[in-house]
Amino acid sequence: MSPLPATIPAIVRTRLRAAVRRPVRLTAEEAEARALLLRLCSLLLQYPDSELVAARPVLKDDVAALPASPAAGHLAAFTTWMAGQEPDGLERHYVEMFDLRRRSSLHLTYYLHGDTRRRGMALLTLNQRYRAMGWDIEGGELPDHLPVVLEFAALAGPRGGEAPLRRHRRGLELLHRALVDADSPYRHVLAALLTLLPPPTEADRAAVARLVAEGPPSEEVGLDPYGAYGDGEFAPPGAFVPPTPAPPTLLPPAPTSRLEGRR
Repeated sequence: MSPLPATIPAIVRTRLRAAVRRPVRLTAEEAEARALLLRLCSLLLQYPDSELVAARPVLKDDVAALPASPAAGHLAAFTTWMAGQEPDGLERHYVEMFDLRRRSSLHLTYYLHGDTRRRGMALLTLNQRYRAMGWDIEGGELPDHLPVVLEFAALAGPRGGEAPLRRHRRGLELLHRALVDADSPYRHVLAALLTLLPPPTEADRAAVARLVAEGPPSEEVGLDPYGAYGDGEFAPPGAFVPPTPAPPTLLPPAPTSRLEGRR
């Protein structure tokens, strides 16, 4: 889209830009398909415990049955890789990507607020948004954990439900870039998610470049600065002891498919 003429009043230009970025109204069928994609992304970004590992054939079949789209293609690439991995290898790769590296953290408020006090307020605000819509987090995860945010988006719908994803668009872009740099197959899940969001603006691209160069804001709150150990690890290699994984965010018993009971 070409730049708007400078002669257009500022309020008109602002409203035109807002209209361009406003989510398109979806039919009921389109909204259901979008919710399914978000739930799949949420599942595939959860810790690969024994239940998720056992469900790999079902997940691969569910992804293969999706209508053709860029998101479906990315998820198919990931589930094909996932299906061919040993369980121990999946666990190690997940911990390496998401627990040992700040640059690929799944906690979205980190990218926007870093290790500052503002992050605590952002977590509280996000939790209040969930409760306002009658949703309580289960499993012990923080409200900004990406699988939790994705599940909320799937349940609450494109407007209010996806607002946290749109707000953290730049953090998602940075996470995707970190996974690409690490050559992690999880990059495909992030790529699928990004196809569902508005395209980045020039301001978004500039902000991501700045985050890559400088890292998120930091304060003296007990953590070392972003990227202090080369690849952005929380601690030097070998110092991390993986915690006992929390239960999956939302994994109710499914009759024939891991996803069927959640639609």
